[in-house]
Amino acid sequence: MIFRSFLLGTAAAAALAVPAYAQDSQSVEQRLDRMEKRIEAQDAQIQAQQAEIRALKHGRRGAAMSETSAEASPPPPPPQPEVTAAEFEALQNQVYEQQASTVNAAKTGWWNNTSISGRMYFDLTNINAKNSGISNPQEGFHFDVKRFYVSIDHQFDDIFSADVTTDFTYDSSQCNGITTVTDPITGQIVSVSCSSTGSSASQVYIKKAYLQAKLAPWAIFRAGSADMPWIPFMEDIYGYRYVENTLVDRFKMGNSADWGAFFLGAVGDDFKFEYSIAAVNGAGYKKPAFGLGTNRASGMDFEGRADVRYDNFVLGVGGYTGKLGKELTPNTTTNTAQRFDAMAAYVGNGIRVGVEYFHQHDWNAVTAPVSDNGDGWSAFASYQFDPQWAVFGRYDSTKPEKTLLPGYTNHYYNIGIEYTPTSIVNLALVYKHDEGKNGIFTDQNGPIGGVAPDPNGHYDEVGLFGQLRW
Repeated sequence: MIFRSFLLGTAAAAALAVPAYAQDSQSVEQRLDRMEKRIEAQDAQIQAQQAEIRALKHGRRGAAMSETSAEASPPPPPPQPEVTAAEFEALQNQVYEQQASTVNAAKTGWWNNTSISGRMYFDLTNINAKNSGISNPQEGFHFDVKRFYVSIDHQFDDIFSADVTTDFTYDSSQCNGITTVTDPITGQIVSVSCSSTGSSASQVYIKKAYLQAKLAPWAIFRAGSADMPWIPFMEDIYGYRYVENTLVDRFKMGNSADWGAFFLGAVGDDFKFEYSIAAVNGAGYKKPAFGLGTNRASGMDFEGRADVRYDNFVLGVGGYTGKLGKELTPNTTTNTAQRFDAMAAYVGNGIRVGVEYFHQHDWNAVTAPVSDNGDGWSAFASYQFDPQWAVFGRYDSTKPEKTLLPGYTNHYYNIGIEYTPTSIVNLALVYKHDEGKNGIFTDQNGPIGGVAPDPNGHYDEVGLFGQLRW
């Protein structure tokens, strides 16, 4: 450049013009060399500044800075020693072990061993119910939430787990009994009204709350309130609990859960033998009888079940004996409630078909001065002809109390078509008929039948029934 040449020329002239510098220890050439290096450094700085100015003018400041940085970057580091294949594999294994340890630590947290689920039974139906020819106050079109369960399950380790299930019961003061007014002259019933123990308020119960120890598939222990051996077993076989209770449960001659100790298990594979035994308070999960309350009985009740499963066929028997939590101090019972159960079913390939039978002795006569017995049977069938569609039906015939209600018979049936839009929702269009003759008995649908001189009655319900699960 011109500026560089000018500086070199000036420096050379100055060196030649001053003789006193000839005697210096450094030669003129060395001085010129040093000056040239300084000039080159200044020249490089000027070039960098000019490049930055051009970049700013054309919006390329970043590119200019990158170019300058590249020119001013330090020399590359010295080469590193090569890593052998064995050393690399060992290092990689250490990384994998650390990752696995981190994943396992996350999985063992309580949040990953806890699940929350729920279930709701609901319906939108019209009811036509008459007792002794008089309309029952239950009649009408209504939306109901029959049950709402929320369950929390936690797995502590390979052996111990726990379950807590709440039961939200929506008490609408349904008809639990019949009060009639009779014309004193004609003897005819002129009016019928409901008696109810309901409070018209929602209630929350602890249906299940137990600790489980699963020592082996054939040795499972539970303590607390848990599923009883028979009713939940039949609900699983039947498959349509959200439409109607199973036979024993419909007549309130058993509990689906109770407080006590339980032993259950199964052995076998293709041919499986299952069993369940319970020693319970007897009053049901709604009356836990804790402490020194009036529900505390002086003895325990026992229920058991044994069944075999082979190639989709199921055969089972069960039984119950006890005081139903009514054996208080001083003793207030005269009889012992007993029940025998039996069933046979085929469940597989989209088909459910089966029968259930029960015989009871003194179930509603534990505190009565007389003895009583009753029995009944139920036949049910369903066919899943499409992943989303199924048809089903059921028929029950029962004489629930042959001594206390001699001559009373109950006939029940339902028929429906089910639509499953998603795995967590079941919807069914259903018609069901509940009929009582020669007396009146209260089942899950209310008082069925009538009193003299017209001891007959019926309950008809049609509409949409649903189940929500998650």
